[in-house]
Amino acid sequence: MNKKLFYLTTTLPYVNADPHVGFSMEIIRADVIARYHRSLGEEIFFNTGTDEHGAKIYENAVKEGKSPQSYVDGYAERFKEQLILLNISEIHFIRTTDEKHVLAAQEMWKRCFEKGDIYKKLYKVKYCIGCELEKTDSELVDGKCSIHPNRDIEIREEENYFFRWSKYQEPLLAFYETHPDFVVPDFRFNEIKAFVARGLEDFSISRLKSKMPWGVAVPRDEEHVMYVWFDALTSYISTLGWGTGEADFDFWKEGTPVQYCGKDNNRQQSAMWQAMLMSAGLPQSSHIVINGFINSGGQKMSKSLGNVISPFDVIDLFKGVTDFPEDVLRFVLLHDISSFEDGDLTLEGIKTSYTAYLANGIGNLTSRIMKMVSLHKEELNKRGLLLKLERTIYPEIKNSYEKSFQDFNLNEGIHVVFSLINRLDERIQSDEAFKVIKTNFELGTKLVIEHVNDLINIVELLEPFLPRTSAKIIECIHENKMPEKPLFNRLA
Repeated sequence: MNKKLFYLTTTLPYVNADPHVGFSMEIIRADVIARYHRSLGEEIFFNTGTDEHGAKIYENAVKEGKSPQSYVDGYAERFKEQLILLNISEIHFIRTTDEKHVLAAQEMWKRCFEKGDIYKKLYKVKYCIGCELEKTDSELVDGKCSIHPNRDIEIREEENYFFRWSKYQEPLLAFYETHPDFVVPDFRFNEIKAFVARGLEDFSISRLKSKMPWGVAVPRDEEHVMYVWFDALTSYISTLGWGTGEADFDFWKEGTPVQYCGKDNNRQQSAMWQAMLMSAGLPQSSHIVINGFINSGGQKMSKSLGNVISPFDVIDLFKGVTDFPEDVLRFVLLHDISSFEDGDLTLEGIKTSYTAYLANGIGNLTSRIMKMVSLHKEELNKRGLLLKLERTIYPEIKNSYEKSFQDFNLNEGIHVVFSLINRLDERIQSDEAFKVIKTNFELGTKLVIEHVNDLINIVELLEPFLPRTSAKIIECIHENKMPEKPLFNRLA
């Protein structure tokens, strides 16, 4: 029997700066989903990559005296490094400068053009380079983009190609009506439905090469390159070989295409991209999962305020304190930040969570249980009790755990796991197996084995969230021993 196909992609971060903790959150959440679906026996295509064209890239490369290609090459490597650093599992990496992507973007253009959905006109528009998007007056605050208030809005007037977005207002609304869980969470879905219902204006999809040469060449017109969003959105299927042989396109056609993105990408992912797919005669995405932003100390992260948190810095902070520093970052981004609302992250908050939930929580719990096992290992082995360990997930929490994945509410899922850790910790306190085993070996060993079984069940649920920590605990259980050192040492 063929395995169920599951396709999952993050957005492709724009490579005009080092990786930031917002993208770390997105890729970690997607990785948790990918690991969970692999555990169900599904065949997974997990994708990320780098978005490498457009005005911001060209502008920055010129400032640094580099060619755009050498500029993006350096940043692409930094993003690949982050995937290794965060222990991201079995992932495909697409760059929008890859030849197969360029060919796919040109094929997308040709299909939309042949459908009559691309045309040329002279236009004047207010444009935010920070967003690489056109802006209406209603989207501006004091004449500036609310997301990039430090950049002046540009007034652009030139002849460009346009995509007939207005043609797809009713088809999009009809699609939303028949797919009530298309955008997650529902309040983000309401936002995009309201946006589309207000009316769609055709958007520019090319730039004059003489003004901005860094982009995918427009087919049959040497004077234009593609607008970065038209190019970049196609990456979700170019990575599957669409347009160049379709080697893995069944993951899109027959699987469950899920896209993770930030809340500033709702319009692009849920409406622009879906209209492009309709125009090209391709299946729609299954779900668009939208994260909130991460603030720090109640303020938006910015270099000028000095409150930007780098994933590399967080991991460096915990090197030497634990063998699993990437699991610390994974934990706080999953446990301390809402799955859908904006969240707040500070280094002090990270340290507090580390102590409360990792050092004093799962780390201490593992040491207590495995100490009891190691002290009585010989007798337990002699009686064959350690061969009777069971890996059965608690039936009473199975539904809520599974539902958290179905709803993409990973914050809820990890809280379910840590509630079990608290429950087991309280049970160890109350039944005092470490004392009972000294006076009533039969009862004491029964309690110890129950505790080990409970720990196994917890680790089974914890694995998608904290994979290396979970693997170490399972290793200790298999070898009937305590960890050589605490999983999570106390901070100095």
